Amino acid sequence: MTLDDVADGRGGVLIDPKGDLVTDLLDRLPASAADRVVLLDANSHTPPPCLNPLDPATILTGGAGGNLGFQLAVDNLVSVFRRIYAGTWGPRTDDVMRAACLTLLQSANPLRIPTLADIPTLLTDPAYRARTITVVTDPVLRGFWQWYDALSDAARAQVLAPLLNKLRAILLRPFARAALAGGPADLDMTDILDGGILLVRIPKGILGDETTRLVGSLVVARVWQAATARAALPQHQRRDAFLAIDECHNFLNLPYPIEDMLAEARGFRLAITLAHQNLAQLPRELREGIATNARNKLFFTAGPDDAHDLARHTLPQLTEHDLSHLGAFQAAARLVVHDAQTPAFTLRTQPLPPPIPGRARLIRDRAAEHTARRVAGRLRPDTTTAQDGTTPAAAVDPRYADVWPPPDDTTDTTTDGSEAADTDGAWLLPEDTWPLPDNDDRAG
Repeated sequence: MTLDDVADGRGGVLIDPKGDLVTDLLDRLPASAADRVVLLDANSHTPPPCLNPLDPATILTGGAGGNLGFQLAVDNLVSVFRRIYAGTWGPRTDDVMRAACLTLLQSANPLRIPTLADIPTLLTDPAYRARTITVVTDPVLRGFWQWYDALSDAARAQVLAPLLNKLRAILLRPFARAALAGGPADLDMTDILDGGILLVRIPKGILGDETTRLVGSLVVARVWQAATARAALPQHQRRDAFLAIDECHNFLNLPYPIEDMLAEARGFRLAITLAHQNLAQLPRELREGIATNARNKLFFTAGPDDAHDLARHTLPQLTEHDLSHLGAFQAAARLVVHDAQTPAFTLRTQPLPPPIPGRARLIRDRAAEHTARRVAGRLRPDTTTAQDGTTPAAAVDPRYADVWPPPDDTTDTTTDGSEAADTDGAWLLPEDTWPLPDNDDRAG
């Protein structure tokens, strides 16, 4: 399906938590698609594109503006964390992360783009925190920091531990740190849906279960943000795009119901493919949402229990016995054609074409070149000023021209009004952690 989408010029995103699917695709993509591919590969030796869920420019171009946009973005981000770490995530952890993210966004400027890596610094460094909250005007948010600073060291450590141990587990992984906290976001999901190809290869064996789920869920959230932004376009200007998610139960940790996504995606010209192995992987609510709103259904051989449940979609043409006795390369389908359900039927899938020698290397090299150019153009903290006191033009990312006015100077002030040197603005840039050790298990 993905090869057909690429051949037809459609843009889209494929998320693979095992690694083999992306590897097989890279061996078979047409050479003409090489310049369209963006590769987010946890096992790559080159820096990945940066998602940065706290980049104000990305937030403000994705829908609501100003503080409302920040609040919605933080709600979405905290909700993803809450769902992934549901067993150990409480209301206090929720409160601390929400306040930290909102504070970082409100204190951002074109020379200081917040990332997830700034949250531990904000929570543990009193001097950095004092400078950062100076610009916060929201009385509720300022009240939070007054409460926080009044805590004893022991009480503060108890409050922080549940959040910091999760953030450190993510940020200690070089790939996750570079992909989520490597600086300004340089992955334009609108361009991807309008003809690009984003291949997300995030094997659990490399990143671990929770980090894989977090990265994949944030990619899905970014795709949906870009898709819903198409509401500003006339229908005829919305290009067909796809989102394919293997082992989908890992990545549907979103702040909005999956049934709403599936129901609305058609209007945004986004085809969503959700693949999983058995119904037990899906919570009951999610299972019912997919069963009701995924209008086209394709079943490969199912176990007896799953076949019993799935037969309600295929009767009377196909029984549960039929669904549990499908052969190799055989599938059962129930499609919607011209807004009407077709009777269930069986089909045979075509085997993959043979791999093309050298194709994976060509695609990887071309994708690495494009990513390297984006990384080289990332805004870096720069506190130097020209003789006339202005910020050098090269230091300002043009995406932020409509977000903030240019700063009058590049120094911070402490709570007592005195100037403080900015020594804590360095980002965790990919070149600090790349290349990875030579344990590449990629094919091609």
